[in-house]
Amino acid sequence: MARHEIIVKPGSSQEKIIPGADDTLTVYLRAKPHDGEANVTLIKLLAKYFSVPKTSIQIVRGAKSRHKTIEF
Repeated sequence: MARHEIIVKPGSSQEKIIPGADDTLTVYLRAKPHDGEANVTLIKLLAKYFSVPKTSIQIVRGAKSRHKTIEF
């Protein structure tokens, strides 16, 4: 299983993923952090980025934070 540290920027004007130098990813999302919308959008975007099924990605830490740890 792979783990990645993610920094989420919800409410952005565009959706994109920017890899960092220290194996972190900064993810810009259009979705607002309301009722888990941003987390759902984050998982969809990461599944596409890593070419894995959405069901294989889990937020291990930081479900209500902008700093998250994901595992797939």
